[in-house]
Formats: sequence, structure tokens, C-alpha cells
Amino acid sequence: MALSPINQRRFAQFKAHKRGWYSLWIFLVLFALSLGAEIIANDKPIVVSYDNNWYFPIVKRYSETTFGGEFPLQANYKSPYIQDLIAEKGGWMLWPPIPFSYSSINYDLQVPAPAPPSKQNWLGTDDQGRDVLARVIYGFRISILFALTLTLISSVIGIITGALQGFYGGWVDLVGQRFLEIWSGLPVLYLLIIMASFIQPNFWWLLGIMLLFSWMSLVDLVRAEFLRGRNLEYARAARALGMRDSQIMFRHILPNAMVSTLTFLPFIVTGAIGTLTALDFLGFGLPPGSPSLGELVAQGKANLQAPWLGISAFAVLALMLSLLVFIGEAARDAFDPRK
Repeated sequence: MALSPINQRRFAQFKAHKRGWYSLWIFLVLFALSLGAEIIANDKPIVVSYDNNWYFPIVKRYSETTFGGEFPLQANYKSPYIQDLIAEKGGWMLWPPIPFSYSSINYDLQVPAPAPPSKQNWLGTDDQGRDVLARVIYGFRISILFALTLTLISSVIGIITGALQGFYGGWVDLVGQRFLEIWSGLPVLYLLIIMASFIQPNFWWLLGIMLLFSWMSLVDLVRAEFLRGRNLEYARAARALGMRDSQIMFRHILPNAMVSTLTFLPFIVTGAIGTLTALDFLGFGLPPGSPSLGELVAQGKANLQAPWLGISAFAVLALMLSLLVFIGEAARDAFDPRK
């Protein structure tokens, strides 16, 4: 579908912002690679050829008996026993570039964990002997997925709430604003600490808790746009023609309100990533053992003799947040009506 002339100008303006344009492509490439983390970093081979058959351990579990073993247990492909069984039938295994998953423990370390970077562990290991690079890749993915999911759902709620307040005004706007003032004043961190004391946090639990508060970030912005747009001529004409309020709100006013809203979304993603990292650092985030960048920062703080832990986590966070900020700046300039 061809873009309208105004959107073509916006797209050209976005591309003209070189830092934001290149940041978008770098971010998309890194995110795409993280989505295939199981192919890049895994303690299971991608493909196994055995007895003229093909097996894919990264998507399906196989027992030892599948490869001629004695026990119906999950095959350990790094075991010399399983490797010998596969080799006897002329088979072979194709391993990922990083032969460790985020939870894999390297039992062949030459020094106590946390071990420094080496040919086997490119960014070293953490204090439990797990590969840092693998945890960074999986941690990058879970941080982005968490932030994008939270931003998408909270934006929908915030846009609807702001649209209702701005379009109807009066008591709807007054009650909504007082509720927002009270709700935004609640101590979010204290609530999380209290809930974490009797509920085991997980991805969806954290998403639900953060969603209770994150939707407010767009309400004021959308409300202001609807307060302005409801009195413009096209909105009055639509009302005079007998169109329903929902049609006027979401078919006529909302597209114009989305111009300023879209420029704010990358910064909401950045805030969500920072919040998740902070909660993981404090121990109130994802469950222990999850591939978390915040947990890696906490390990770096607890193991100052292993600087590669803190440096790796900080470098990934700095790169991720910088790219999102640059994308947000480019989007803001592209949708700026003065340009």
C-alpha cells in the first residue's frame, strides 16, 4: 500500500536522521538474532544425523534409547557415551556457535567460577559457571519482549482512557484526573516488594503488575490531543452528520492524536527495560536462574574481582537503551509539525 504524501515526507525525514535510521536497523538485526537464540547459543546440537535419520534436538527432546542407549532418559549430547553411539552409526552433530544455553553449567572450567573470558566462554562465566554470552543473548531477548509487550498493552489502555477523558470532558475528565493523581501516587516499588514476599514473580506476573501503572504515561498526551481535536471543524461536522461518538473518536480524532503518541513509544520501551533491569537487580524481578541482565549486574556488584560480569551487562544495556533513544529522537523529528 502506497504511503500518503504526508507520510512519505515523514519517512524521508526519519531516514534523513542518520543516527536514528542506522539505530533502527541495528536494533532490528540484534532483535532478530535474539529471537533465534536457541540456534546461536544452546547446549543441544541443531541437527543430529544418526542411522540415516535426521533429528532436531533444539525443538524436540530425544531419549538415549533413540540413539541406541540403555536408559529412557533425555540424551546428553555432550556426553562421550552418546557421542560414541552416534559416531558408531556414522552420524554427526551440528552444534550452535556457542555450545551453552543460558542455564548450562560448564563443568570443565580450569579455574573456579566466575571464570574469565576464554576460547570456550568468550565473555567468561558467572559465579555458577554459566556462560555469560549465552545469558546476555537470552537476556536481551526477554528484556525486549517484556518491554514491547508492556508498551503495546499499556498504550492501548492509555490511549482509550485519554480519548474518553478528552472527548467527553466534564465529569468524566474530572473523575479520571483525580483517579490518575491518586493511582500515580502509590509506591510501586513497595507494592512489588510486598507482593514478592508471598508470590513467586515470573514474566507474566511482572507484566501484570507493571501494567497496572505503566498505562498512565500516555493518558495526558492523548487527553490533550482529544481536548483540542473535539472542537475542530471536522469533528463538529461529523457530529452534525449524526455519527456515533466511537466513530468520531477513533476514526477521525485518533489518527491525528497518534502523531504525537507514536513519538513517545520508544521512550516507553526504554523505561520498561530499565524498570525490569532494576527489579531484577534488587531481586524482585524474574525468577532465580532466568536470563536477566539485571541479575547479571547484581552478580557483577557481588563479584568485583570478575569485572567481565558488570561490563558485559552494562555494555548490552547501554547499547540497547541508546539505540531506542536514537530511534525515538528520529521519530520525534519525523513527526514534528514544524518540520
